[in-house]
Amino acid sequence: MRRREVITFLGGAIVWPLAVQAQQGRRVRRIGVLMGYAETDQSAQSLLATFIQSLQLSGWTVGQNISIESRWAGGDTKRIEKFAKELVELQPEVILANTTPVTVALHRETQKIPIVFAIVSDPVGAGLVAKLSQPGGNITGFINIEAMMGGKWLELLKEIAPGVRRAAIMFNPDTAPGGGSYFLPSFETAARSLGIEPITAAVRNDADIESAVTTLRESDGGLVVSADSFMLVHRRSIISLTARNGVPAIFFTPAFPKDGGLLAYGANSLDVFRRAGPYVDRVLRGSKPGDLPVQVPTKFELVINLKTARALGLTVPPTLLARADEVIE
Repeated sequence: MRRREVITFLGGAIVWPLAVQAQQGRRVRRIGVLMGYAETDQSAQSLLATFIQSLQLSGWTVGQNISIESRWAGGDTKRIEKFAKELVELQPEVILANTTPVTVALHRETQKIPIVFAIVSDPVGAGLVAKLSQPGGNITGFINIEAMMGGKWLELLKEIAPGVRRAAIMFNPDTAPGGGSYFLPSFETAARSLGIEPITAAVRNDADIESAVTTLRESDGGLVVSADSFMLVHRRSIISLTARNGVPAIFFTPAFPKDGGLLAYGANSLDVFRRAGPYVDRVLRGSKPGDLPVQVPTKFELVINLKTARALGLTVPPTLLARADEVIE
């Protein structure tokens, strides 16, 4: 009876039988991955799977010529620091970094190992690269959201919920771009033009989130949830609280409306991770990250949950529905 070779997962690593590696008779290149999201999050797992698939298109196959050592921080700054140190100590040939806090933590640990980031909003402001066109150093990657998005989110929220007169932008100062300041100028500018009172809501835990949402539960309150790994990890709590308190809210990724949130607008995260694969390929083949320009998002998506809109007593304008990339019934 032939013994079947199996793939096992150990400590976050994708581990392949040594016999398989030996059969290949070639060097296995090592890639580190530090994800800012939770390992149990299926949408985050899809991002990593998309990255691995894009590597395959460039000729890299896990278990044949690459191995991947992955860690999942779950939006926790202490876990981010711990795993950044662990991965750097393993000395992979390149690291894929997901989110700003993760990339910053890795940057503190190494200025030598090449790092390609996916989903970082302000790499220049965070001190990760010198400039987008010529990053310099050991880091490059893919921006997901630009600063003007704060105003765009508020405009869309007002369009779907015209009764909003007060709106809070919610963020975690420990994990949000610029400590939460990155999106504020455009958010506040849009608020003035729309006649909305702008509110800043800094949160660090579920109790803070509940307090921020309940202050908006009067009929004229609305919520903008800033792009932030902490927010994605805590999205079910946010969605539940906004539904319970009748607060219309806009989010930065489709994971929210797919789980019951009202609407989301932002860069297509799968596309960002898909594009990261060829950059990692170029690094493995000898390119220097500092010579690879930081890329901006090219695909954006608007997703609306009609069931949630009806529960909030909102009628989605036909013009907004026509612009939606996905409508959840």
